[in-house]
Amino acid sequence: MTSPPNDNAAHILIVDDDRRIRQLLTKYLTEHDYRVTAAESAAQARARMRGMDFDLLVLDVMMPGESGLDFARDLRSSNDVPILMLSALSEKEQRIVGLEAGVDDYLAKPFEPREFLLRIASILRRSRRQDKVPADIRMGEISFLSARGELTCAGNAINLTTRECDLLRILSSESGKTFSRTELSEQEGMGRERSIDVLVNRLRQKIEPDPANPVYLRTIRGAGYALFCD
Repeated sequence: MTSPPNDNAAHILIVDDDRRIRQLLTKYLTEHDYRVTAAESAAQARARMRGMDFDLLVLDVMMPGESGLDFARDLRSSNDVPILMLSALSEKEQRIVGLEAGVDDYLAKPFEPREFLLRIASILRRSRRQDKVPADIRMGEISFLSARGELTCAGNAINLTTRECDLLRILSSESGKTFSRTELSEQEGMGRERSIDVLVNRLRQKIEPDPANPVYLRTIRGAGYALFCD
């Protein structure tokens, strides 16, 4: 018999008008150690959210009354809970509309259960990493506003690529912690281990007074990289 998830397990709210889908997803996620609550409509989801906090919403697009897209748009005005959107419509334009509404990821029905789990784990990892990143990171005259992805030096903006920004967020989530190349490459969007070295060198050009002798973004010999913030 499967043990119930512990109180520290991520709590997921499934919002889908199809009773069979709600039951299947609830059973599957519970078997994989998630806490699960279900709602059959946007209105019921709002009622659930008034009484509980959730780590992730699994939200269907096509629902009677308020659609999943409309619910996501409204939710984003006051709540930043991660959202995985499900839809039987797999067209590119539909996915774009969903992402524009503020959802974090999009999965077309029918989907493989394993992929469903991987998408959820990926979203939760990103969310937890972002929660750990300080709002304003200082390195001498360098300031990094993590939520906006803005890097400045003495008030002057420094352009960051998406991957440079993501790497800076990962490293700054735990100042002084050594992250191995393998650990960094396994993060979504980071690429192969070899490309991590290139990213680090590019970041050093932007944050270090002397990139050849780094003070903040250091190489920990035989272990990886660590960022030391003020």
